[in-house]
Amino acid sequence: MRHIPRPLRAALSAVLTILVAATALAAPAAAGEVKVRSVLSGYSKPVLVTSHPGAGRRIFIVEQTGRIKIATYEGGRWRKVGTFLDIRDLVRTTSGEQGLLGVAFAPDYGTSRRFYVNYTRKNDGSTIVAEFRRNTKNANKANKGSFRQVLRVAQPYTNHNGGMLAFGPDGYLYIGMGDGGSGGDPQGRAQNLDSRLGKLLRIDPLDPDGDGPKHYSVPASNPFVGQANTKPEVWSWGLRNPWRFSFDRTTGDLWIGDVGQERREEVDVARANGSGVNAGKRVDFGWNDCEGTLPYKGGTCATAHGDYLPPVREYSHGSGNCSITGGYVYRGPATTAWRGTYTYGDFCSGRVWVVSNTGKSLRASVNTSYLISGFGEDAAGRLYATDLGGRILTVRFSGTP
Repeated sequence: MRHIPRPLRAALSAVLTILVAATALAAPAAAGEVKVRSVLSGYSKPVLVTSHPGAGRRIFIVEQTGRIKIATYEGGRWRKVGTFLDIRDLVRTTSGEQGLLGVAFAPDYGTSRRFYVNYTRKNDGSTIVAEFRRNTKNANKANKGSFRQVLRVAQPYTNHNGGMLAFGPDGYLYIGMGDGGSGGDPQGRAQNLDSRLGKLLRIDPLDPDGDGPKHYSVPASNPFVGQANTKPEVWSWGLRNPWRFSFDRTTGDLWIGDVGQERREEVDVARANGSGVNAGKRVDFGWNDCEGTLPYKGGTCATAHGDYLPPVREYSHGSGNCSITGGYVYRGPATTAWRGTYTYGDFCSGRVWVVSNTGKSLRASVNTSYLISGFGEDAAGRLYATDLGGRILTVRFSGTP
């Protein structure tokens, strides 16, 4: 090797450092990627992962068969904690779309201990929304004896139960109701404002009169309060089966994965106002005039009225796709590049997609072998998914979307 004088070596070293830095700055960012990985298994038809404020890396797993279980991430690994609530004796699961379908923790859960579940009642197949409270001495156990029925909606068929519950940014409870089932909404319930089916309902679930006849109250700001031939609980309508919906925890926007009939699965987005509330108020999502953006059997989707809001994204059946599973807008702590993107999947094909906040731009996708039955967030906004076969999955991002 030829000897280079020390001053020249120093100058060359400085130039080399600048060139390496410039090359690093000029290098293209890594392509965006979404990864879905199994972290827990052995559950009985899990359909939702959720948590409550202040829970840390502690998640609650809803089993369609009638139990809610707890798992926690400690010391770099996941650990099963046990059963939080067991209401298998109350729940009907004879149809694939019936069962324990949703849970939502009250915003003041830390002090009130209140949470709400959505399930199919064993004796008659009705949708029941019920209140329970956590055990006063054991945070890992619910007090089953605290049961209080909040709402009952009769179901004419065994499918399209909906099932999702979520507290909105306004503190009220939102309830996703399918159109009642069968196929094609034969009684036109989704467009009938005097039916609770095919709707997103909004209520205050607190007992308004102690042991009196009322079980909940309707906020005066609901769009149809006081109007004849309407149900005051109705917030949005025109939904076929909003199996999973969610609120963006930063903006308050409402995202719905509405399961389609024969040709289209759709992602709907209703934006919040400047105060981060009122997303979806008095919105018609189109069913059964529309399936996605297509007219449905003589409907007038192309000339829909002023309350109609078309989907921001849709996809057809085929290539294994058949049933959308709505997800969440990512607001987690791990990576800032992906914040604001929306993740959803398909139950049959196992595909998972990540799209921009407008819904128009695909940012990443991945094929999996899982039956994607639900998504969820922990208290910090990390994303999870459920596989109906019994697994709990983490959803992680890398690179730049």
